[in-house]
Amino acid sequence: MDKAALAGALGSPSAFGQSQFALTRGNAFEAKVKADGGAELLRLVHERLDPGAEPPTRAAVPDLSAIGPEGRTARTALALREATAASGTWTLLDHPMIALDVAGSPAFLEPDAVVVHPDGGWTVVEIKSFPMLDGSADPAKVGAAARQAAVYVLALEQVAARLDPPPRVRHRVLLVCPKDFSNLPTASAVDVRKQRAVTSRQLARLTRIQDIADALPEGTCFSPGLPAEQLTAAVEAVPATYAPECLAACELAFHCRDRSRAAGAVTSLGRSVRAELGGLTTVDGVLAAAHGEAGDPADPAVAALRRAARLRAEALEAMCR
Repeated sequence: MDKAALAGALGSPSAFGQSQFALTRGNAFEAKVKADGGAELLRLVHERLDPGAEPPTRAAVPDLSAIGPEGRTARTALALREATAASGTWTLLDHPMIALDVAGSPAFLEPDAVVVHPDGGWTVVEIKSFPMLDGSADPAKVGAAARQAAVYVLALEQVAARLDPPPRVRHRVLLVCPKDFSNLPTASAVDVRKQRAVTSRQLARLTRIQDIADALPEGTCFSPGLPAEQLTAAVEAVPATYAPECLAACELAFHCRDRSRAAGAVTSLGRSVRAELGGLTTVDGVLAAAHGEAGDPADPAVAALRRAARLRAEALEAMCR
């Protein structure tokens, strides 16, 4: 479904996504990196990841255009197979499309680039517009880029598994960023084995979409064209646990936040707060426990809340003297 359209129909439109300025700047930098058939990009791949190979003086850049995501995915798989078979040459796939099975449904992914090395290995390339200052970038942004690249690596491994023999998908990806305060590209090799393992475990634990659909009431539909009451009821039929982290990843976050606040759920304060409160799941329940009106005194969370309430009362009394 189009979650952005769904959020708008529910009356909670999201401002999800980058600013237009950031997108324009990022697109301009990516175009610079890939200019002249990706000569600079391939030079960085050779320098950072494969210095023992022949320098990429000439590389193939196959046309990956096709109709629809399924067509582009098939065209990318064909280009990867042909590039792997043509050993001894460099190949740059610009914005390929690959599919990853997520809970029984294909998710179509579009890396910035994938490079096929002369030895047949595949490398994911991520191009970001945040700077590398003195050879290092913001750790939080690098971590987010590594998690994103790890998803691409997993999807490429599924493509590689269908070839005989399967080529090696490298677990060191290339992160390309502007150097210092200029618009000149520089790069760093990032090992994503940890992020790949975490993502793989998370995907394995996901409830399959078919199982979720089977548990929904008969006739449930999420079409944005439905009346607001009917659409809201359909969305509420799917359990959701809102946390502030959702604001960075989901178009329905504002809708779920309103619902969470209306229900007084403590998860609206963050998952860490929820973990500290044990069996207390609502704000009203937390306040009642803190004031001694509910809760088991032997519960560590209840005891901590009551002690905090006493300390707060003592502090307020001291301030009023």
